[in-house]
Amino acid sequence: MAKDKKNKTIFVCNECGGQAFKWLGRCPDCGAWNSMLEEKVQGSNALIYRHNKMFFPQNIDGITTDPELRIRTGINEFDRVLGGGLVSGSMILVGGDPGIGKSTLMLQIFHSLALNSIKTLYVSGEESAQQIKLRASRIDIKRGDNIYVLTATCIEEIMEHVKKISPEVIAVDSIQTMYSENAMSAPGSVSQVRESAAFFMNFAKTAGVPVFLVGHVTKDGSIAGPKVLEHLVDTVLYFEGDSGQVYRILRAVKNRFGSTNEIGVFEMKDNGLHEIGNPSRFFLEERPVGAAGSVVVPCIEGSRPVMVEVQALVGQSSFGMPRRVSVGIDPTRISLLVAVISKQLKIDLSNHDIFVKVAGGLKVDEPGTDLGTAMGILSSFFNVPVDPNLSIFGEVGLAGEIRGVNQPLVRLEESERMGFTRCLLSKKGIEFTEKKEGKIKLEGVYSLNEAVMLLFPKK
Repeated sequence: MAKDKKNKTIFVCNECGGQAFKWLGRCPDCGAWNSMLEEKVQGSNALIYRHNKMFFPQNIDGITTDPELRIRTGINEFDRVLGGGLVSGSMILVGGDPGIGKSTLMLQIFHSLALNSIKTLYVSGEESAQQIKLRASRIDIKRGDNIYVLTATCIEEIMEHVKKISPEVIAVDSIQTMYSENAMSAPGSVSQVRESAAFFMNFAKTAGVPVFLVGHVTKDGSIAGPKVLEHLVDTVLYFEGDSGQVYRILRAVKNRFGSTNEIGVFEMKDNGLHEIGNPSRFFLEERPVGAAGSVVVPCIEGSRPVMVEVQALVGQSSFGMPRRVSVGIDPTRISLLVAVISKQLKIDLSNHDIFVKVAGGLKVDEPGTDLGTAMGILSSFFNVPVDPNLSIFGEVGLAGEIRGVNQPLVRLEESERMGFTRCLLSKKGIEFTEKKEGKIKLEGVYSLNEAVMLLFPKK
């Protein structure tokens, strides 16, 4: 009996999409353990994706470009993250923890688009039409004549309805539930996710329709499925937040049509998500006054400055191994600052527990927080509060020197707007702001030792 060569079994890595003809305990491509899953593939009927474009090489000087037209969603914080609005033919991947508000955000965006007479199609593979209607009623969607809901998981069936409705924007919630009849594996597998994403990407580029893909997040915080999913799309957005916090952060980590690391801030209420136009005031409104270890740092998130409170707690260790715990800041950066303080200031912290947290749960990752974090640790260690009208920013080098950071003028203007009267920064930062006139007093330092003598003269 002849062997059937049409169907074959391969093993696909669930992390990176790497393939092997036999099971392996460790993926040879990405090194992940126990990630190889068996899948049946059908080589003869694989889809070939082609765009309706010219395939011959062209000289770059002869290529004509159309003006980039953007569709404003009407939600300013969302448009900010995208770089000004939706681009025709773009595909946007939105990831986040379960229950964080991804589906709510999609419905609110579609409601805003519908108010501007833009026809939208919401494809759900996880919820029924009745569940989506209940959520729409909860978030006060009163006009839904341009919002169409489809509960389906087969992409071939979905495209048949798309041809009939001709929507201008599509959302797929979630991409892990979609499957194609051309792939033999189960929905949610690597090949199905890759096949479905490539199908919607081909449609978005050829029809010029923006497509949203909602993706699940794994335990380590990354979007589930192969990394090729993030490579295919034009924009990757992460919807962050804590169930114990009312705010949500929408962060762009990839954007072919705008700046990356841009954030949008929302507040979750009973009737949906509400924009926070002034995140600095939101993060500082519960700041304790006169508490040791509390400092305010102006950070840059994308193109906007955000004032955050960094809290530090230093106490005598009860065990042989002191603890170093940080929330919202890279733990490696905390260990580096503790080593610099111990070496350059001759302050022994080897027998002290050190806890550092960014109040409100915001995650910051930039060198401009170094000086403020170091002053917060020393404030708690000396039990001396920092002036509540003082903002601090600057990078701390391994030799204890204070280096300048990017956009010092923007940080100073935000500090002044929030009512701060003093700012501690590097001397280099002051050189870039010599011509600035305002009510804020600039105090520059060259080293960590100078900063300590300025804030804690009696210590």
